[in-house]
Amino acid sequence: MRHQVAGNKLGRTSSHRDAMMRNMAVSLVLHERVITTPAKAKVVKPFVEKLVTIAKTADMVHRRRVFARLRDKAATTKMFDVIGPRFATRPGGYCRILHLSKNRLGDNGQRVILEFVERTPKEAPAPEAPAAGKAAKGKKKDAEAKA
Repeated sequence: MRHQVAGNKLGRTSSHRDAMMRNMAVSLVLHERVITTPAKAKVVKPFVEKLVTIAKTADMVHRRRVFARLRDKAATTKMFDVIGPRFATRPGGYCRILHLSKNRLGDNGQRVILEFVERTPKEAPAPEAPAAGKAAKGKKKDAEAKA
């Protein structure tokens, strides 16, 4: 009997399961969206949400706790610089699971998207950048004309 045995084993050893959760969490933090299976998404979602809750307070103790779970400097930095402040006022529910209609091609397995509820907006190119380039070219032409 499995009384009081929590968590899905996913058919893996404990070390493989821990490594998989760590890798998926790092990918989710860096790319803010991951396509995976429903079982894996249900296991990784609470893992990431607990890390986001820790990352809402930016001090060294919390940074070390997040790094101990993720083992990735870039992901830890992004958690505290981008994701933690983004969800500072939100009390929970940082991730969502969206089911895809098309199954995986090889084994017809179900696929889902695991993503953060709020995404980082993509930055539009600055409108002054082309004008600055033209001004620089104009200065070069003036310098050539003087020479």
